[in-house]
Amino acid sequence: MSTRRTFIKAALAAAFVPRLSWADAGSPAFLGAAKDTNGDYALYGLDHDAQILFRAPLPARGHAAAAHPTKPEAVAFARRPGTFAVVVNCATGKITHRLDAPEGRHFMGHGLFVNDGALLVTPENNYAEKKGVLGIWDRAKGYTRVGEVATHGIGPHDVRPLSDGTLVVANGGIFTHPDIGEGRQKLNIDDMEPSLVYLSPSFALEEKHVLAPELHQNSIRHLSIGPDDQVAFAMQWEGDEMELVPLIGLHRRGEEVMLPQADMGEQYAMKGYAGSISFSGDGTEVGITSPRGGRLHRFAPDGTFLGAVLRGDICGLAPREDGYLGSDGFGALLALKENMLPLNAVPGLAWDNHLVALPALVG
Repeated sequence: MSTRRTFIKAALAAAFVPRLSWADAGSPAFLGAAKDTNGDYALYGLDHDAQILFRAPLPARGHAAAAHPTKPEAVAFARRPGTFAVVVNCATGKITHRLDAPEGRHFMGHGLFVNDGALLVTPENNYAEKKGVLGIWDRAKGYTRVGEVATHGIGPHDVRPLSDGTLVVANGGIFTHPDIGEGRQKLNIDDMEPSLVYLSPSFALEEKHVLAPELHQNSIRHLSIGPDDQVAFAMQWEGDEMELVPLIGLHRRGEEVMLPQADMGEQYAMKGYAGSISFSGDGTEVGITSPRGGRLHRFAPDGTFLGAVLRGDICGLAPREDGYLGSDGFGALLALKENMLPLNAVPGLAWDNHLVALPALVG
């Protein structure tokens, strides 16, 4: 009888355990990492109008975050080549788990929840074997690592999903080692091979697209997916700084890669570096930012250059309404499209490279 009573009490208690959602964290529309005037790092939740909803302290500099699709959890990744990531309960601000990369691996600053949030996948450099992998972590098992799969390239940096569960991987093509040059020294510039890879939901290779030989030093870094599964990718040039090269690519499965460019003067002004990329909130255009060049470049889905918006040290970019939310290193958060509208400014706060949109909550 006591066993039965104990079971009933446990069942009743479980029924009243609150099931937290993003509403319990204030229903944020965006996540971003930043450094404050004290030198402390944190992950911030922002509402639609870029006002701060919560601040969750981080143990070191962040880069990007992976947001769980329903639970108020975000995995914040250390700046590449970090060997740890932390799981933040955004409703409480507490760190609940720490992920440590296995021996011979390091994280690349990005990650993605798949299978309705059951699994986390993390782009990693397998520097022991000079190849890229996606680490696989089981959330229900306390973020236990349960395997890894090949990305069929070197230096995978970002990964994004298509509507059918296909994963798109940006293989940057750059080999690094955490014990050489503080982990950021690029060790294979002469024989880089950046590639765009499509993996099936079961992680099988479906397509691989390698840039032309003359662009082999154009590292594919970041991804954004359009409403019709068009893939856009941002690049960072590792070759001669005087060469004029494309910094954005557009692709649909089964087609050739498009590599549009801006007008010559604007293209040079980007200084060979695209820091972030995003489709606009209405999906009618795609933008890339350059903190080195201090500007946003806007393109139509067919590759037509639509114009530039100038802003010093701009990098973070995410979809908002019919345009974008942008962030800079001076604490500003901006609504962007043809023009720029300041939404929020936090003196002394330096936003890091990326803003992460929570798609279900972005209006």
